[in-house]
Amino acid sequence: ELKWAGERDADDYRKKMAQERRESLAFRNAEGKRIRELEGQLKSYAQQEEHESNELKWAGERDADDYKKQMDKERRDSLASRNVDGKRIRDFEGQIKSDENHNEHESFELKWSSERDADDYK
Repeated sequence: ELKWAGERDADDYRKKMAQERRESLAFRNAEGKRIRELEGQLKSYAQQEEHESNELKWAGERDADDYKKQMDKERRDSLASRNVDGKRIRDFEGQIKSDENHNEHESFELKWSSERDADDYK
C-alpha cells in the first residue's frame, strides 16, 4: 500500500508539473503574442510617421522648386522689362540726338547763309 501511495504521489506530482508546464507555456505564448502585437503596432506607427515625414519633405522640396521657378520667372520678366525700358530710353535719346544734330545743322546753315549774305552785301 505504501508503494501504491508513493506511485500515486509521483503520478500526482508528474501531473502537477505537466499542468504547470502547460500553464507556463500558455502564459509565455500569450505574452509572446502580446509583445509581437505591440511590436507590430510600434513598427506600423514608425512606418506611418516615416511616411508622413517623407510626404512633408517632398512637399517642402516641391515648394522650394516652385519658389525657384517663380523667382526665375520674375527675374526673366524683370530683365525683359528692363530691356524694353532700355530700348525705349535709347530710342528717345537717339531721337533727341538726331533733333540736336538737325537743329545744329540748321543753325550752321543759317549762319553760313547769313555769312554769304553778308559777303554778297559787301
